[in-house]
Amino acid sequence: MGINDVSESEAPEALLVSSASRSASPLGEIRSESPLQLESNSPHSSSTASVDGETYDKTEFSYTHFSSTAETENLAVNAADSMVAQQEYLDGPDQVVPATSHKTWLPNGAVKLQIAEEGLASHKPLSVPSLLRKTAEKYPNQNALVEKRNGEWVGMTYANYYKQVRNAARGFIKLGLDAYHGVCILGFNSSEWFISDLGAIFAGGFAAGIYTTNSPEACQHCALNCEAQIFVVEDKKQLEKVLKIRDNLPALKAIIQYKGTPSTPGVLSWDQFMEIGKQESDDALEERLRRICVNQCCTLIYTSGTTGPPKGVMLSHDNIVFTALSMSVMLKMTPGSEIVVSYLPLSHVAAQLADIYMTMINAGTAYFAQPDALKGSLVNTLKEVRPTAFLGVPRVWEKIYERMMDVGRKTKGLKRSIATWAKALGLEANERKQNADFSKPLGFSVANAVVFKKIKQVLGLDRCNIFLSGAAPIAPDIVRYFHSLNICLVEIYGMSESSGPHTSGIETAFKVGSAGRTMPGSMTKIQTPDAEGNGEVCMAGRNVAMGYLLKEEATNETFDDDGWLHSGDIGKIDNKGFLFITGRLKELIITAGGENIPPVLIEDLLKAELPCISNAMLIGDKRKFLSILLTLKTDMNLDTGEALDTLSPACVEWCQGIGSNARTIYDVLS
Repeated sequence: MGINDVSESEAPEALLVSSASRSASPLGEIRSESPLQLESNSPHSSSTASVDGETYDKTEFSYTHFSSTAETENLAVNAADSMVAQQEYLDGPDQVVPATSHKTWLPNGAVKLQIAEEGLASHKPLSVPSLLRKTAEKYPNQNALVEKRNGEWVGMTYANYYKQVRNAARGFIKLGLDAYHGVCILGFNSSEWFISDLGAIFAGGFAAGIYTTNSPEACQHCALNCEAQIFVVEDKKQLEKVLKIRDNLPALKAIIQYKGTPSTPGVLSWDQFMEIGKQESDDALEERLRRICVNQCCTLIYTSGTTGPPKGVMLSHDNIVFTALSMSVMLKMTPGSEIVVSYLPLSHVAAQLADIYMTMINAGTAYFAQPDALKGSLVNTLKEVRPTAFLGVPRVWEKIYERMMDVGRKTKGLKRSIATWAKALGLEANERKQNADFSKPLGFSVANAVVFKKIKQVLGLDRCNIFLSGAAPIAPDIVRYFHSLNICLVEIYGMSESSGPHTSGIETAFKVGSAGRTMPGSMTKIQTPDAEGNGEVCMAGRNVAMGYLLKEEATNETFDDDGWLHSGDIGKIDNKGFLFITGRLKELIITAGGENIPPVLIEDLLKAELPCISNAMLIGDKRKFLSILLTLKTDMNLDTGEALDTLSPACVEWCQGIGSNARTIYDVLS
């Protein structure tokens, strides 16, 4: 049974929510005019579907399984019956090659796309190279990337961005990059990172970001998995990791350092690399582009490895472009006007989607933060840039919260009274929104002018319309605090295997503690729900990844034959379509008495009741009783990220509130 055949009546063990069919969805109010949709000479088919008053191009395909004739070691798969010669498909980069399966683990494998009959998911597939080309043609003089050099912001237009990416692609090909092989990128966010990522894709390879905190051994694991032929590193520190493992990487052909001048023989500087590309004609690049297929892999996102060695999540062109389009529509982003600050690790799928692709599809501008952004400089960058959208992980929002609380503790007298009065109105206004009541309480306009606007200016968020928290759960009390400042912080949920986002709150439809509603064109179901509606969260749609590179067993465990991604998360969906994550399947505790206990609920409750706690872990599997490990909030070494022995100001204040003078961990334990 395929995705488009599933219904509630046919799936009695599942609670199913489709963003396209839910009558309670607010998506009817959403509009998007991205370069993808507005171009009059679009290559899309002439057939169209009208959704919520908008017209989207659509097309239909017939699929049979595809894999190339190239053999790959260690693949437990019988592909002999389904091989199709690659040279038969030369209509790229927007071609769809035949496939019959929704999943693959082969480097050159193709998947069946989950194209719907109507709605946003009926949009004709588009490749990453075509998306950048379209944006560059429509907005050639719009700044795509802006980076601070020698204390001054320097911009790169979309026309130049497109030119630089093609140049990098020619350079990669000249250096020996073959199709379906990796370009590993190891460094902090920069224009060179973006250009390397897209250049690898244009050349038919895999863009593979690696965490800058990875050890040499972890870098080697990723490089071997994708048969990396090129390594792009930021500086000497990252270069040393690659030099330690270079002899263990048989496919490696070149190393490029994009900051500073490399002193190691054979390592290319960024300028040397780009000069190589300039000397090459477009012939080899155009040949690669003709062979690109939108339902094949172009990007690898390596998992964190918390449950085993990192796995390479395979994202296709269609995964990326569709997800960027869908989230742009859901968040009501404005083409040609969006500004973001790129600071989260680009090896993480959330940063790639937000900074590279959602910016690209909206002809927006990405400003690069300083490498010490998370050590304190981010606020300064925000104040200079004043973004229109801001995505932060919970710890970023917690740091802003703690800073604001420190300021609040020093505020006395009339100012404190005014702030308290205004925050009560801000919280009430946002509580009304959760009930679809968009009226403002009496005095709100005064509070907005006197308090809220000034706070947003201090934070650099005065132009921001989109405030998102993702990648991990955030404490409801933190969310409510920002709501009291009239900063409508909402949660976004997904995983690498869903190309990043899958559900999200928006300013006009959110609930505190919820991960939001399913994004347009995708589907969510709760597998085998219990009496309270809790079950495994499963996802389907064009955002669902292809599989794990060279990991057949892991792919089959996570992705089923009908195109559903099994997240491993436990959750429930309320009668308004809001998803609530309540735990993890593998974290479920079964006591010696046979009682099933989801630990996340208890852990979150403790952290909410005890603000001095940074982390809590419940223990009790196969035991007669439950116990819990707790860590306290402490100061952090900004250079190393290590926790210090001294308690954080918020923790000290809490201790004082219960009559303790503790200021260090040792004081608490004594």
